[in-house]
Amino acid sequence: MRLGAFSISLSVKDIQKSWDFYEKLGFRVTGGDISQNWLILMSGDTVIGLFQGMFDGNLLTFNPGWDQHANNLEEFDDIRVLKQWLEEQGLAPITMDSENPTGPASFSIRDPDGNVILVDQQR
Repeated sequence: MRLGAFSISLSVKDIQKSWDFYEKLGFRVTGGDISQNWLILMSGDTVIGLFQGMFDGNLLTFNPGWDQHANNLEEFDDIRVLKQWLEEQGLAPITMDSENPTGPASFSIRDPDGNVILVDQQR
């Protein structure tokens, strides 16, 4: 199974302060909208998302259909296939936001320590 591009989604208190901090570490903005309280930052192949007021806690995030630079992949494992595969492994998703047979959707699961893993397909 291919989960897709990996990133860390950080729940931040002050997106401007967080952006200033990560910029000093060499990250640059590659997506998002600070006026909507979210930014996507990259340094090399490392991707982090800064999200103010959107969710509690930090998330490990996988994006099926994208490479590490958010380019669309020609072939990828659809999120519904991933969900079914995880269920067969005994890992029931916490949430699934779409019952549509194709297209964008997301679900999340928790690891044994309570960390949330978001699988978020955009296309």
